[in-house]
Amino acid sequence: MIGRRHARYYLENAPSLVWLVAVNAAAMLVGVRFYVETMPGVFTFLWPLYADSPAALFLMTLSLVTLFANLGDPLDEVAHNRVLAYLHTLAFVWLVKYGLWTVLALHLGFWEYFPSLNDYWFIVITHLAFVLEAYLIPHYGRTTPGALAFALVLLLANDLYDYGFGYHPPLEYAPGLTLALATVALSFVTVALAARAFDRLEAADAST
Repeated sequence: MIGRRHARYYLENAPSLVWLVAVNAAAMLVGVRFYVETMPGVFTFLWPLYADSPAALFLMTLSLVTLFANLGDPLDEVAHNRVLAYLHTLAFVWLVKYGLWTVLALHLGFWEYFPSLNDYWFIVITHLAFVLEAYLIPHYGRTTPGALAFALVLLLANDLYDYGFGYHPPLEYAPGLTLALATVALSFVTVALAARAFDRLEAADAST
């Protein structure tokens, strides 16, 4: 979705990389404020499972920060190891899933947001940007079967928390079975997209 030339421009240059990190961090704080204002008594340590979009932006911020050690060198020389593979995989799946989930959820409840279409389209466009940004990660990250399996388990645990215990992200309507099932399906689709997008970590790198 993002060509190598554009990825190198944003990820190899200090000004553009700093800008990306700053934008993600700022957007995360905006998201945290929104979720805190709607927080239904969520236990502190479970906030990452409730505040899905800020969690995705936090993971992306961490993923981008790992590139500071590579500034001045091409993306081909980025270091790889198992820990980074897990981080980059989680950042990708969280961004893609909750970018797509937001669009899906607002589409299913469109008439609950109408006629406030300015808010509707702003949310849709910004969350679709999650998906676009996620495709920067495979240009410098790697994954492993273990990272993909771990990501799927966490996504499904998040789905259970959201719909089994009623801590789904705040919406203007009560989500029904359709949204719950679609959310679970998105977990599998997102991990499949990650498996397709990422190169695998080489055995020599996985041992470091």
